[in-house]
Amino acid sequence: MINSKPVTFIGATPSPYTQKMVALMRYRRIPYHVVWGMPDQVLPARGIAPPKPVLLPTFVFDDEQGQPTAVCDSTPIIRRLETDYPQRSVLPLDPALRFIDYLLEDFADEWVTKYMFHFRWHPAADADNAGTLLPLGYNVSLPAESHSKLKQMFAERQIARLYVVGSNDTTADIIDASYRRFLAAMEAHLATQPFMLGHRPAASDFALYGQLTQLVGFDPTPRAIAHQLSPRTVAWVGQLSDLSGLEPSDQDWGSVDPMPSTLRALLAECGRMYAPALLANAHALLAGEKSWQTEIDGTLWAQQTFPYQGKCLTWIKQHYGDLTAADRQRVDGLLAGTGCESLFHDQ
Repeated sequence: MINSKPVTFIGATPSPYTQKMVALMRYRRIPYHVVWGMPDQVLPARGIAPPKPVLLPTFVFDDEQGQPTAVCDSTPIIRRLETDYPQRSVLPLDPALRFIDYLLEDFADEWVTKYMFHFRWHPAADADNAGTLLPLGYNVSLPAESHSKLKQMFAERQIARLYVVGSNDTTADIIDASYRRFLAAMEAHLATQPFMLGHRPAASDFALYGQLTQLVGFDPTPRAIAHQLSPRTVAWVGQLSDLSGLEPSDQDWGSVDPMPSTLRALLAECGRMYAPALLANAHALLAGEKSWQTEIDGTLWAQQTFPYQGKCLTWIKQHYGDLTAADRQRVDGLLAGTGCESLFHDQ
């Protein structure tokens, strides 16, 4: 029996993770109610305690006692939805390919988002654009005076937080270069097949889509770069916004073994940039250090230590460890030489 109970979540249009989940819900044909707003304002009005921390989007699920409970973090929410609404899955059947999907989803959520945050707040024109539009995204009818105050508040707060994700004048060039390589890899890969892992979308497609909705649709600088370097990516973002009409079959999944070689360029960007950041962050957590620095792409990268990204590395390793020896060997064959293999063999 197909579950038809609507799912409620709170989000914002300039939130890449909200866009990730809206597109996923549309594709999976899961009935939903999305409330545009801030969870810490919407939820108390409904008698529901906000989560800690408050993140976008926030979903409302019934707990074991049937009471509505606020839940964050799109990756585990996607897996919960697979149980509650099993039709039109976004998790590949091949265990090895499912691991690659998980790795790419994490790369999108935790590294591609650095492109988004950097370009949104580092270039002055983009910061002015974001400062103008973000308050209106929560209330399009804001009075002019309130809008002006919120624009200044949003911009000052977010620009001051650039250091948290490692964005600064020193790293700006390597973030830009990484974004351009990523777009080149997307352009080449989309020329071979319509989705990352075959002819039906996986969780990683929606994770990448979420970040790209902002990079090619909201922020001026990365939008111009994307239109120049990867028109396929721009068109792909438009298509992924609503895949409810796609009729997938199990045969539409690819397999790790004959996966197009173009996928390796995306994995190589993950190994080149994200893997060393994850490892340096994990070492800092073990040492109890509040910040870390390491060389990434030939440049000294320094940023705040994130406990959550320590969990990300643990989860990646757990998923890798859960594979059978045969499937692990297939994953190793695809990842060999990309730099991603360091995630499992770091000392």
